[in-house]
Amino acid sequence: MDKSLTRFRKIAVAEGWSYLILLFIAMPLKYLAHIQIVIKIVGWLHGILFISYCITLMLVMIKLKWSLLKSGIAFIVSFIPFGTFVLDKRIKDGTF
Repeated sequence: MDKSLTRFRKIAVAEGWSYLILLFIAMPLKYLAHIQIVIKIVGWLHGILFISYCITLMLVMIKLKWSLLKSGIAFIVSFIPFGTFVLDKRIKDGTF
C-alpha cells in the first residue's frame, strides 16, 4: 500500500475518533454538566485533525489520481459519525 494512503488512513481514523469524542463526550459535558473547557480542547484537537485529513486527502487525490467523485465521497464521509471508519475499511479491503 502506498505510504501516503497509509498516512491518510491513520489520520482518517484519528479524525473519526476525535469527531465521536466531540459529539458524544465533549458536547454532552458542555451542555449537561456545563464544563466549557472540554469542548475547547477537544474541538481544537478535532479541528487540527480535520485540516490534516483534508490536506492528506488532497495529497492522496493528486498522487493516486483519485477522481473528483471519489475524493468528494472521502470528504463527505468525514461529516458522518463513523464515516471515516467505514472509509478506512473500504480502502483496506480495496473496495474504494
